[in-house]
Amino acid sequence: MKTYLPLVALLSAGLLAGCASPPQSGSVYRSYQAQSEQVVRMGVVESVRNVTIVNPESGVGTMGGAALGGLAGSQIGSGNGSAAVGIVGAIAGGLIGNRVEANANNRPGFEITVKLDNGELRAITQSADELFRPGERVRLLSNGYQTRVTH
Repeated sequence: MKTYLPLVALLSAGLLAGCASPPQSGSVYRSYQAQSEQVVRMGVVESVRNVTIVNPESGVGTMGGAALGGLAGSQIGSGNGSAAVGIVGAIAGGLIGNRVEANANNRPGFEITVKLDNGELRAITQSADELFRPGERVRLLSNGYQTRVTH
């Protein structure tokens, strides 16, 4: 088992790295967004609805879990029994790893409906890291592809 310890550590690190995702916040800008012009529109918050933002799964959780489960299972028993337990461990590990990744990729968000000064309604979904209330005056910042709501 000691000979597999570095492999287990490496696979665990890969699994955890795959679950990490960059913040998708109205307050976080990526480097390519710096010094880019954005259109600013003013409006008033009409409503705010809680939503869940789901990132696509990469498969790292499933693969990492299957590898770790198969490795752990193969350490039990000997011969054909070891192989069978390894297969069962890989399947169980893959299912658990998939669930862990799915839960790590979900985050709370808001669907914010804003009535612009020109009377148009816009709904923007973003991370729930900044509180918005109906009746508040806000800014919509847009670069033509993404729009964010800020105070």
